[in-house]
Amino acid sequence: MPYPPLVWPLEVSGGQYSPLAWGNIPGWSEDDHLHAYKAFRLSCNAISAQRAPQTTSKALGTSLRGPCHAAKGAAIWDAARAKLFFERHFLPLRISRLGEDDGFVTGYYEPVIDGSRTRTDVYSVPIYRRPSNLFVRGFRYDSAELPNKGQVFRKIGRRKLVPYYDRAEIEDGAIAGRGLEICFVKNQTDLLFAQIQGSARVRLEDGATVRINYAAHNGHPYTPVGRILIDRGIIPREQMSMQKIREWMEQNPEGSTELRRQNRSFVFFREVQLSDKDEAVGAQGVPLTPGRSIAVDKALHVYGTPFFIEGELPIETEQSKTPFRRLMIAQDTGSAIVGPARADLYFGAGADAGKVSGRLRHNMRFVMLVPRTLDPVVRGRKMPVPDARPSDTIAKLVPQTEPPKDQPNLKNAANPAAATGAVSPATSQSAKPVATAASSTPLAATAVPLPEPRPNLAAPRDAIPHRGHHHHRQR
Repeated sequence: MPYPPLVWPLEVSGGQYSPLAWGNIPGWSEDDHLHAYKAFRLSCNAISAQRAPQTTSKALGTSLRGPCHAAKGAAIWDAARAKLFFERHFLPLRISRLGEDDGFVTGYYEPVIDGSRTRTDVYSVPIYRRPSNLFVRGFRYDSAELPNKGQVFRKIGRRKLVPYYDRAEIEDGAIAGRGLEICFVKNQTDLLFAQIQGSARVRLEDGATVRINYAAHNGHPYTPVGRILIDRGIIPREQMSMQKIREWMEQNPEGSTELRRQNRSFVFFREVQLSDKDEAVGAQGVPLTPGRSIAVDKALHVYGTPFFIEGELPIETEQSKTPFRRLMIAQDTGSAIVGPARADLYFGAGADAGKVSGRLRHNMRFVMLVPRTLDPVVRGRKMPVPDARPSDTIAKLVPQTEPPKDQPNLKNAANPAAATGAVSPATSQSAKPVATAASSTPLAATAVPLPEPRPNLAAPRDAIPHRGHHHHRQR
Protein backbone atom coordinates (compact mmCIF):
# COMPACT_ATOMS: atom_id res chain seq x y z
CA MET A 1 0.00 0.00 0.00
CA PRO A 2 1.26 3.55 -0.63
CA TYR A 3 3.05 5.37 2.16
CA PRO A 4 1.68 8.73 3.33
CA PRO A 5 3.87 11.78 2.68
CA LEU A 6 6.11 12.92 5.52
CA VAL A 7 4.78 16.20 6.87
CA TRP A 8 6.93 18.27 9.22
CA PRO A 9 5.67 21.07 11.45
CA LEU A 10 7.96 23.85 10.23
CA GLU A 11 9.96 24.18 7.05
CA VAL A 12 12.14 27.00 5.76
CA SER A 13 13.71 26.01 2.48
CA GLY A 14 17.48 25.84 2.68
CA GLY A 15 17.48 26.51 6.42
CA GLN A 16 18.38 24.75 9.61
CA TYR A 17 17.06 25.70 13.02
CA SER A 18 16.80 24.58 16.60
CA PRO A 19 14.83 25.77 19.65
CA LEU A 20 16.49 27.96 22.27
CA ALA A 21 15.67 29.10 25.78
CA TRP A 22 15.23 32.85 26.14
CA GLY A 23 18.03 32.88 28.68
CA ASN A 24 20.43 31.37 26.16
CA ILE A 25 20.12 34.28 23.70
CA PRO A 26 23.04 36.67 24.31
CA GLY A 27 21.77 40.19 24.87
CA TRP A 28 18.07 39.32 24.89
CA SER A 29 17.39 40.70 28.39
CA GLU A 30 19.40 43.89 27.77
CA ASP A 31 17.55 45.02 24.63
CA ASP A 32 14.84 47.68 24.71
CA HIS A 33 11.93 45.57 23.50
CA LEU A 34 9.50 48.48 23.51
CA HIS A 35 11.04 49.88 20.32
CA ALA A 36 10.69 46.50 18.64
CA TYR A 37 7.13 46.16 19.92
CA LYS A 38 6.14 49.50 18.37
CA ALA A 39 7.59 48.40 15.02
CA PHE A 40 5.78 45.08 15.35
CA ARG A 41 2.48 46.88 15.95
CA LEU A 42 2.98 48.75 12.67
CA SER A 43 3.35 45.41 10.89
CA CYS A 44 0.23 44.15 12.64
CA ASN A 45 -1.77 46.98 11.10
CA ALA A 46 -0.88 45.67 7.65
CA ILE A 47 -1.37 42.02 8.65
CA SER A 48 -4.84 42.69 10.08
CA ALA A 49 -5.87 44.69 7.03
CA GLN A 50 -4.88 41.93 4.61
CA ARG A 51 -7.26 39.27 3.52
CA ALA A 52 -5.85 35.96 4.71
CA PRO A 53 -4.68 33.79 1.78
CA GLN A 54 -6.18 30.34 1.48
CA THR A 55 -2.77 28.72 1.09
CA THR A 56 0.82 29.85 1.53
CA SER A 57 4.16 28.17 1.03
CA LYS A 58 5.83 30.21 3.77
CA ALA A 59 6.63 28.43 7.01
CA LEU A 60 4.84 30.89 9.28
CA GLY A 61 1.82 31.13 7.00
CA THR A 62 -0.83 33.27 8.67
CA SER A 63 0.27 32.40 12.23
CA LEU A 64 1.28 36.00 13.02
CA ARG A 65 -2.38 36.92 13.16
CA GLY A 66 -2.54 35.42 16.65
CA PRO A 67 0.19 37.58 18.22
CA CYS A 68 -1.14 40.59 16.32
CA HIS A 69 -4.60 40.05 17.77
CA ALA A 70 -3.03 39.89 21.25
CA ALA A 71 -1.01 43.05 20.58
CA LYS A 72 -4.14 44.93 19.57
CA GLY A 73 -5.67 44.42 22.99
CA ALA A 74 -2.49 44.76 25.03
CA ALA A 75 -1.59 47.75 27.17
CA ILE A 76 2.18 47.96 26.82
CA TRP A 77 4.08 51.13 27.61
CA ASP A 78 7.49 49.98 28.87
CA ALA A 79 10.32 47.66 27.81
CA ALA A 80 9.63 45.07 30.51
CA ARG A 81 6.04 44.50 29.39
CA ALA A 82 7.13 44.44 25.75
CA LYS A 83 9.73 41.76 26.54
CA LEU A 84 7.11 39.71 28.35
CA PHE A 85 4.76 40.04 25.36
CA PHE A 86 7.29 38.51 22.97
CA GLU A 87 8.19 35.73 25.41
CA ARG A 88 4.54 34.92 25.99
CA HIS A 89 3.50 34.75 22.33
CA PHE A 90 6.62 33.51 20.56
CA LEU A 91 9.24 30.78 20.71
CA PRO A 92 12.87 31.45 19.71
CA LEU A 93 14.60 29.35 17.04
CA ARG A 94 18.24 29.70 16.10
CA ILE A 95 18.20 29.81 12.29
CA SER A 96 20.89 29.80 9.61
CA ARG A 97 21.55 28.60 6.10
CA LEU A 98 21.94 24.86 5.82
CA GLY A 99 25.46 23.86 6.84
CA GLU A 100 26.39 27.29 8.26
CA ASP A 101 26.42 28.68 11.77
CA ASP A 102 25.85 32.39 11.11
CA GLY A 103 23.69 34.58 8.95
CA PHE A 104 24.80 37.65 7.03
CA VAL A 105 23.77 41.31 7.22
CA THR A 106 24.23 44.45 5.19
CA GLY A 107 22.75 47.90 5.72
CA TYR A 108 20.66 50.37 3.77
CA TYR A 109 19.35 53.89 4.15
CA GLU A 110 17.42 56.62 2.38
CA PRO A 111 19.69 59.08 0.53
CA VAL A 112 19.06 62.81 0.76
CA ILE A 113 20.12 64.50 -2.48
CA ASP A 114 19.73 67.95 -4.01
CA GLY A 115 17.50 68.41 -7.04
CA SER A 116 15.05 70.51 -9.02
CA ARG A 117 11.58 70.09 -10.47
CA THR A 118 12.86 71.48 -13.76
CA ARG A 119 15.99 70.83 -15.78
CA THR A 120 18.75 73.39 -15.21
CA ASP A 121 22.44 73.64 -15.95
CA VAL A 122 23.14 72.29 -12.44
CA TYR A 123 20.34 69.72 -12.25
CA SER A 124 20.26 67.91 -15.56
CA VAL A 125 19.89 64.18 -14.75
CA PRO A 126 16.24 63.05 -14.80
CA ILE A 127 14.63 60.70 -12.32
CA TYR A 128 12.05 58.80 -14.35
CA ARG A 129 8.71 57.32 -13.39
CA ARG A 130 7.69 53.97 -14.88
CA PRO A 131 7.08 54.25 -18.64
CA SER A 132 3.66 53.19 -19.86
CA ASN A 133 5.18 50.91 -22.50
CA LEU A 134 7.08 48.84 -19.94
CA PHE A 135 5.53 45.40 -19.93
CA VAL A 136 6.17 42.52 -17.49
CA ARG A 137 5.13 39.09 -18.70
CA GLY A 138 2.39 37.68 -16.50
CA PHE A 139 1.27 41.06 -15.17
CA ARG A 140 -1.37 43.42 -16.45
CA TYR A 141 -0.02 46.08 -18.74
CA ASP A 142 -1.51 48.82 -16.54
CA SER A 143 -0.64 47.19 -13.21
CA ALA A 144 0.30 49.74 -10.56
CA GLU A 145 2.69 47.35 -8.81
CA LEU A 146 5.21 45.33 -10.77
CA PRO A 147 7.44 42.51 -9.50
CA ASN A 148 11.12 42.89 -8.76
CA LYS A 149 11.96 39.97 -11.01
CA GLY A 150 10.71 38.68 -14.34
CA GLN A 151 11.06 39.36 -18.02
CA VAL A 152 10.52 43.00 -18.91
CA PHE A 153 9.67 44.20 -22.40
CA ARG A 154 8.56 47.24 -24.31
CA LYS A 155 5.82 47.13 -26.86
CA ILE A 156 6.34 48.02 -30.48
CA GLY A 157 3.02 48.33 -32.19
CA ARG A 158 0.25 46.07 -30.96
CA ARG A 159 2.04 42.75 -30.53
CA LYS A 160 5.78 42.93 -30.84
CA LEU A 161 7.73 42.75 -27.59
CA VAL A 162 11.46 43.50 -27.33
CA PRO A 163 13.76 43.83 -24.29
CA TYR A 164 13.47 47.18 -22.58
CA TYR A 165 16.18 49.81 -22.99
CA ASP A 166 19.26 49.26 -20.86
CA ARG A 167 21.01 51.85 -18.68
CA ALA A 168 23.24 53.21 -21.46
CA GLU A 169 20.31 53.67 -23.85
CA ILE A 170 18.24 55.43 -21.19
CA GLU A 171 21.13 57.68 -20.19
CA ASP A 172 21.57 58.56 -23.86
CA GLY A 173 17.94 59.75 -24.05
CA ALA A 174 15.90 56.74 -25.23
CA ILE A 175 12.88 57.80 -23.15
CA ALA A 176 13.58 61.53 -22.82
CA GLY A 177 10.87 64.03 -23.68
CA ARG A 178 7.92 61.77 -22.84
CA GLY A 179 6.89 63.60 -19.69
CA LEU A 180 8.28 60.85 -17.44
CA GLU A 181 10.57 63.11 -15.43
CA ILE A 182 9.67 63.38 -11.74
CA CYS A 183 12.56 65.74 -11.00
CA PHE A 184 16.23 66.28 -11.82
CA VAL A 185 19.44 65.71 -9.83
CA LYS A 186 23.04 66.86 -10.29
CA ASN A 187 24.69 63.74 -11.66
CA GLN A 188 24.31 60.10 -12.59
CA THR A 189 26.08 59.01 -9.40
CA ASP A 190 23.33 60.53 -7.26
CA LEU A 191 20.75 58.71 -9.36
CA LEU A 192 22.64 55.41 -9.18
CA PHE A 193 22.81 55.50 -5.40
CA ALA A 194 19.11 56.30 -5.15
CA GLN A 195 18.44 53.30 -7.39
CA ILE A 196 20.63 51.04 -5.26
CA GLN A 197 18.79 52.08 -2.09
CA GLY A 198 15.35 52.07 -3.70
CA SER A 199 14.19 55.41 -2.33
CA ALA A 200 15.42 58.96 -1.79
CA ARG A 201 14.55 62.40 -0.51
CA VAL A 202 15.20 65.07 -3.14
CA ARG A 203 15.67 68.53 -1.62
CA LEU A 204 14.46 71.24 -3.96
CA GLU A 205 15.89 74.73 -4.20
CA ASP A 206 12.81 76.24 -2.55
CA GLY A 207 13.25 74.03 0.53
CA ALA A 208 10.54 71.51 -0.33
CA THR A 209 11.28 67.78 -0.48
CA VAL A 210 10.22 65.25 -3.09
CA ARG A 211 9.96 61.69 -1.75
CA ILE A 212 10.51 58.93 -4.31
CA ASN A 213 10.18 55.15 -3.99
CA TYR A 214 10.93 52.24 -6.26
CA ALA A 215 8.27 51.56 -8.90
CA ALA A 216 9.77 49.19 -11.49
CA HIS A 217 12.97 48.17 -13.25
CA ASN A 218 13.98 47.59 -16.86
CA GLY A 219 14.52 43.84 -16.56
CA HIS A 220 18.26 43.77 -17.21
CA PRO A 221 20.45 41.97 -14.65
CA TYR A 222 22.00 43.99 -11.86
CA THR A 223 25.80 44.16 -11.95
CA PRO A 224 27.44 45.54 -8.77
CA VAL A 225 29.86 48.30 -9.68
CA GLY A 226 31.73 47.71 -6.43
CA ARG A 227 32.54 44.17 -7.45
CA ILE A 228 33.92 45.42 -10.77
CA LEU A 229 36.22 47.83 -8.93
CA ILE A 230 37.45 44.96 -6.77
CA ASP A 231 37.99 42.66 -9.76
CA ARG A 232 39.96 45.38 -11.55
CA GLY A 233 42.17 45.89 -8.52
CA ILE A 234 41.08 49.52 -8.12
CA ILE A 235 39.71 49.23 -4.58
CA PRO A 236 40.83 46.39 -2.25
CA ARG A 237 38.03 44.14 -1.10
CA GLU A 238 38.65 44.89 2.58
CA GLN A 239 38.30 48.65 1.93
CA MET A 240 35.18 48.49 -0.20
CA SER A 241 32.23 50.64 0.84
CA MET A 242 29.64 52.86 -0.80
CA GLN A 243 31.71 55.88 0.18
CA LYS A 244 34.76 54.46 -1.62
CA ILE A 245 32.68 53.88 -4.74
CA ARG A 246 31.37 57.44 -4.71
CA GLU A 247 34.84 58.90 -4.14
CA TRP A 248 36.28 56.97 -7.08
CA MET A 249 33.42 58.01 -9.38
CA GLU A 250 33.80 61.67 -8.45
CA GLN A 251 37.55 61.53 -9.12
CA ASN A 252 37.16 59.62 -12.41
CA PRO A 253 34.17 61.09 -14.29
CA GLU A 254 34.97 59.40 -17.62
CA GLY A 255 35.72 56.05 -16.03
CA SER A 256 32.59 56.29 -13.90
CA THR A 257 30.41 56.43 -17.01
CA GLU A 258 31.93 53.22 -18.38
CA LEU A 259 31.74 51.59 -14.95
CA ARG A 260 28.14 52.63 -14.33
CA ARG A 261 27.01 51.30 -17.70
CA GLN A 262 28.41 47.88 -16.88
CA ASN A 263 25.29 47.71 -14.72
CA ARG A 264 22.59 47.56 -17.40
CA SER A 265 19.82 47.52 -14.82
CA PHE A 266 17.82 50.73 -14.40
CA VAL A 267 15.22 51.59 -11.75
CA PHE A 268 12.11 53.74 -12.22
CA PHE A 269 10.51 55.58 -9.31
CA ARG A 270 7.16 56.89 -8.17
CA GLU A 271 6.52 59.98 -6.11
CA VAL A 272 5.00 59.34 -2.70
CA GLN A 273 3.24 61.77 -0.43
CA LEU A 274 5.37 61.69 2.70
CA SER A 275 6.49 64.58 4.86
CA ASP A 276 10.07 65.19 5.93
CA LYS A 277 9.19 63.67 9.30
CA ASP A 278 7.94 60.42 7.77
CA GLU A 279 10.22 57.44 7.32
CA ALA A 280 10.41 55.54 4.07
CA VAL A 281 7.75 52.88 3.53
CA GLY A 282 8.83 49.27 3.22
CA ALA A 283 7.55 46.52 0.96
CA GLN A 284 5.01 45.57 3.63
CA GLY A 285 3.46 48.98 3.19
CA VAL A 286 4.31 50.34 6.64
CA PRO A 287 6.82 53.04 7.66
CA LEU A 288 10.26 51.66 8.42
CA THR A 289 11.78 52.16 11.85
CA PRO A 290 15.49 53.08 11.85
CA GLY A 291 17.46 50.49 13.78
CA ARG A 292 14.47 48.12 14.05
CA SER A 293 13.33 47.36 10.50
CA ILE A 294 15.01 44.79 8.29
CA ALA A 295 14.60 43.49 4.78
CA VAL A 296 14.39 39.71 4.38
CA ASP A 297 13.84 37.13 1.68
CA LYS A 298 10.13 37.49 0.96
CA ALA A 299 10.05 34.06 -0.71
CA LEU A 300 10.80 32.45 2.67
CA HIS A 301 9.63 34.81 5.37
CA VAL A 302 6.44 36.61 6.37
CA TYR A 303 6.46 40.37 6.86
CA GLY A 304 6.11 41.19 10.53
CA THR A 305 8.27 38.29 11.73
CA PRO A 306 10.57 39.30 14.62
CA PHE A 307 14.26 38.37 14.35
CA PHE A 308 16.80 38.84 17.11
CA ILE A 309 20.14 39.61 15.45
CA GLU A 310 23.31 39.34 17.51
CA GLY A 311 26.99 39.99 16.88
CA GLU A 312 29.41 42.88 16.35
CA LEU A 313 29.18 45.67 13.77
CA PRO A 314 31.31 48.73 12.87
CA ILE A 315 28.71 51.25 14.03
CA GLU A 316 30.87 54.03 15.54
CA THR A 317 33.79 53.75 13.12
CA GLU A 318 35.00 51.52 10.31
CA GLN A 319 37.24 49.62 12.72
CA SER A 320 34.92 49.48 15.73
CA LYS A 321 33.30 46.27 16.92
CA THR A 322 30.13 47.55 18.48
CA PRO A 323 27.97 44.88 20.15
CA PHE A 324 24.70 44.65 18.22
CA ARG A 325 22.01 42.63 20.01
CA ARG A 326 18.63 43.78 18.90
CA LEU A 327 15.14 42.57 18.11
CA MET A 328 14.26 43.56 14.54
CA ILE A 329 11.04 43.31 12.52
CA ALA A 330 10.89 42.07 8.91
CA GLN A 331 9.16 44.82 6.94
CA ASP A 332 11.00 45.03 3.64
CA THR A 333 12.67 42.94 0.96
CA GLY A 334 15.29 43.08 -1.76
CA SER A 335 16.14 41.06 -4.85
CA ALA A 336 19.52 40.02 -3.43
CA ILE A 337 18.30 39.49 0.11
CA VAL A 338 18.19 35.73 -0.31
CA GLY A 339 18.27 32.97 2.27
CA PRO A 340 16.81 32.08 5.67
CA ALA A 341 19.32 34.15 7.70
CA ARG A 342 19.99 37.13 5.44
CA ALA A 343 18.94 40.65 6.39
CA ASP A 344 19.42 44.25 5.38
CA LEU A 345 19.34 46.61 8.38
CA TYR A 346 17.58 49.94 7.89
CA PHE A 347 19.39 52.92 9.45
CA GLY A 348 17.18 55.83 8.41
CA ALA A 349 17.84 58.79 6.10
CA GLY A 350 20.80 61.03 5.43
CA ALA A 351 24.58 60.98 5.19
CA ASP A 352 25.28 59.57 8.66
CA ALA A 353 22.94 56.66 8.08
CA GLY A 354 24.62 56.14 4.72
CA LYS A 355 28.08 55.96 6.27
CA VAL A 356 27.05 53.27 8.73
CA SER A 357 25.01 51.17 6.33
CA GLY A 358 27.65 51.43 3.62
CA ARG A 359 30.27 49.56 5.61
CA LEU A 360 28.15 46.63 6.81
CA ARG A 361 29.00 43.23 5.32
CA HIS A 362 29.13 41.02 8.37
CA ASN A 363 28.28 37.60 9.70
CA MET A 364 25.74 37.71 12.51
CA ARG A 365 23.69 35.19 14.47
CA PHE A 366 19.94 35.04 13.82
CA VAL A 367 17.10 33.97 16.11
CA MET A 368 13.67 33.84 14.48
CA LEU A 369 10.67 34.30 16.76
CA VAL A 370 7.97 31.81 15.86
CA PRO A 371 4.37 32.11 17.10
CA ARG A 372 3.63 29.50 19.75
CA THR A 373 0.95 27.97 17.53
CA LEU A 374 3.87 26.64 15.48
CA ASP A 375 5.65 25.03 18.43
CA PRO A 376 7.75 22.36 16.69
CA VAL A 377 7.54 20.00 19.67
CA VAL A 378 3.78 20.23 20.14
CA ARG A 379 3.05 20.02 16.44
CA GLY A 380 5.54 17.18 16.07
CA ARG A 381 3.27 14.95 18.15
CA LYS A 382 0.56 15.39 15.52
CA MET A 383 2.64 14.21 12.58
CA PRO A 384 0.81 11.60 10.47
CA VAL A 385 2.01 8.02 10.83
CA PRO A 386 1.67 5.11 8.39
CA ASP A 387 -1.48 3.01 8.47
CA ALA A 388 -1.47 0.11 10.92
CA ARG A 389 0.07 -3.13 9.64
CA PRO A 390 -2.65 -5.46 8.31
CA SER A 391 -3.50 -8.55 10.28
CA ASP A 392 -1.99 -11.92 9.26
CA THR A 393 -5.34 -12.94 7.80
CA ILE A 394 -5.54 -9.90 5.56
CA ALA A 395 -1.87 -10.15 4.73
CA LYS A 396 -2.40 -13.61 3.24
CA LEU A 397 -5.12 -12.24 0.98
CA VAL A 398 -3.16 -9.16 -0.16
CA PRO A 399 0.48 -9.86 -1.12
CA GLN A 400 2.85 -7.45 0.64
CA THR A 401 5.75 -5.94 -1.26
CA GLU A 402 8.78 -3.90 -0.27
CA PRO A 403 8.35 -0.16 -0.65
CA PRO A 404 9.73 1.32 -3.89
CA LYS A 405 13.33 2.47 -3.73
CA ASP A 406 12.23 6.11 -3.98
CA GLN A 407 9.93 5.77 -0.96
CA PRO A 408 11.28 6.18 2.60
CA ASN A 409 11.61 3.01 4.65
CA LEU A 410 9.28 2.83 7.64
CA LYS A 411 12.12 2.47 10.08
CA ASN A 412 13.51 5.76 8.81
CA ALA A 413 10.16 7.56 8.74
CA ALA A 414 11.16 9.76 11.68
CA ASN A 415 14.39 10.75 9.98
CA PRO A 416 13.93 11.98 6.40
CA ALA A 417 17.67 12.56 6.09
CA ALA A 418 18.30 8.85 6.51
CA ALA A 419 15.44 7.94 4.20
CA THR A 420 16.25 10.32 1.37
CA GLY A 421 19.96 10.95 1.72
CA ALA A 422 19.32 14.66 2.29
CA VAL A 423 21.05 16.47 5.12
CA SER A 424 18.72 17.01 8.05
CA PRO A 425 19.23 20.46 9.55
CA ALA A 426 18.11 19.36 12.97
CA THR A 427 20.92 16.81 13.08
CA SER A 428 23.60 19.13 11.69
CA GLN A 429 26.47 20.29 13.85
CA SER A 430 25.00 23.73 14.38
CA ALA A 431 21.45 22.74 15.28
CA LYS A 432 20.41 20.41 18.06
CA PRO A 433 17.60 17.98 17.23
CA VAL A 434 14.10 18.65 18.38
CA ALA A 435 12.62 15.70 20.28
CA THR A 436 8.98 15.00 20.96
CA ALA A 437 7.90 14.21 24.48
CA ALA A 438 6.81 10.72 23.49
CA SER A 439 9.97 9.70 21.69
CA SER A 440 13.69 10.30 21.71
CA THR A 441 13.82 10.13 17.92
CA PRO A 442 15.18 13.40 16.45
CA LEU A 443 12.54 15.50 14.74
CA ALA A 444 14.04 17.17 11.68
CA ALA A 445 13.18 20.79 11.24
CA THR A 446 13.31 20.46 7.48
CA ALA A 447 15.02 18.28 4.92
CA VAL A 448 16.12 20.12 1.82
CA PRO A 449 18.66 19.67 -0.96
CA LEU A 450 22.00 21.36 -0.53
CA PRO A 451 21.81 25.05 -1.52
CA GLU A 452 23.76 26.70 -4.28
CA PRO A 453 27.16 28.05 -3.20
CA ARG A 454 26.72 31.21 -1.17
CA PRO A 455 27.80 34.49 -2.78
CA ASN A 456 31.03 36.03 -1.60
CA LEU A 457 30.16 37.53 1.77
CA ALA A 458 32.87 40.12 1.41
CA ALA A 459 31.15 41.67 -1.60
CA PRO A 460 30.31 45.35 -1.13
CA ARG A 461 26.84 46.49 -0.08
CA ASP A 462 26.52 47.91 -3.56
CA ALA A 463 27.01 44.38 -4.84
CA ILE A 464 23.47 43.75 -3.70
CA PRO A 465 20.78 44.49 -6.25
CA HIS A 466 18.93 46.90 -4.07
CA ARG A 467 15.39 46.12 -3.34
CA GLY A 468 13.24 49.08 -3.07
CA HIS A 469 11.62 48.70 0.26
CA HIS A 470 8.38 50.43 -0.18
CA HIS A 471 8.39 48.20 -3.13
CA HIS A 472 11.26 45.90 -3.64
CA ARG A 473 14.26 48.02 -4.08
CA GLN A 474 16.72 46.70 -6.57
CA ARG A 475 19.48 46.31 -4.03
